[in-house]
Amino acid sequence: MFIKSIELNQFRNYENLNLQFDNGTNILYGDNAQGKTNVLEAVCVSGTTKSHRGSKDKEMIRFGMEESHIKTVVEKKNMEYQIDIHMKRHKTKGIAVNKIPLKKASELFGILNIVLFSPEDLNIIKNGPSERRRFLDSELCQLDKIYLSDLAKYNKILNQRNKLLKDMIYRPDLKETLPIWDEQLLEYGRRIIRRRKTFIDELNEIVYELHRNISGSKETLILKYEPNIDDAFFQDELNRAKEKDLRYCQTSVGPHRDDMLFDVSGIDIRKYGSQGQQRTSALSLKLAEIELVKKSIHETPVLLLDDVLSELDSNRQNYLLNSIHDIQTIITCTGLDEFIRNRFEINKVFKVIDGSIFACEQEDFNEH
Repeated sequence: MFIKSIELNQFRNYENLNLQFDNGTNILYGDNAQGKTNVLEAVCVSGTTKSHRGSKDKEMIRFGMEESHIKTVVEKKNMEYQIDIHMKRHKTKGIAVNKIPLKKASELFGILNIVLFSPEDLNIIKNGPSERRRFLDSELCQLDKIYLSDLAKYNKILNQRNKLLKDMIYRPDLKETLPIWDEQLLEYGRRIIRRRKTFIDELNEIVYELHRNISGSKETLILKYEPNIDDAFFQDELNRAKEKDLRYCQTSVGPHRDDMLFDVSGIDIRKYGSQGQQRTSALSLKLAEIELVKKSIHETPVLLLDDVLSELDSNRQNYLLNSIHDIQTIITCTGLDEFIRNRFEINKVFKVIDGSIFACEQEDFNEH
């Protein structure tokens, strides 16, 4: 799978942009705040309907404009897909594939599979549980449409249950309706717990060997799922927590409070790991994610590296770049340094200057 081209109209700091990508390694380089990451953001929206930065649609529309359009052409299993995303400042976005409008945004998932690696991902281990849940959900939603549907329903029910808990302060009679929401919360929550467990088991089969290789066989990494509650005891715990939930007006048990443990040679590196251990584990996790996508869909995903090389030492850079020679990669960086020039094959280079992008000739970036 690879992206052939992307066109942006009134998106972020781009008035009009048309980029043709190579199916190998593509580099976008330039100073900070020129618009490099905005291109990756547009790719993420094309694959997942959402910004990886958590931005709202109206925030991605160019300042002073009412609408924005992204057109991405993808080749997958010898078939071509045109993905159109039409964002409006005051309306829900429109999405079409091969010019056929989609009824639900979720129908887009699975056409363009993306693995994004950014400096923020290096902090997935030392940051809070919400970061690690976001990782689980982001990848599972791309790979499993049933999970995507279950998660959306769970979150909707969770929000409605929390609202009901607040409303019951003024209307105690509403307590009679709580079992209806509890039943649905249990149904979708149990499915999420089971699928997350399976996903982490699948990741472990891949990440163990990867981590051994990166660390020179000095360390082993095991991922451990830490569900807030086992699916078998979810109902008992939800009932037990009812008075507490009523008191604090929020649901205190369920998969929305799950976490994931990173065990390196018997040490919980969330708390006790060095920065080097945390970064090596984050890199192992991302490379395992790529392999799991390949295994699941029998296709390579598109890899986005957002200014992450500068955050890794030369050994980790080497391992990462040597691992991705067979997949399309779009890299953002501030310059074509000695490492990239001498040790890594570059297929296409673009210079980014204040919302304009210029393709460089091969001899230009070889001389850079």
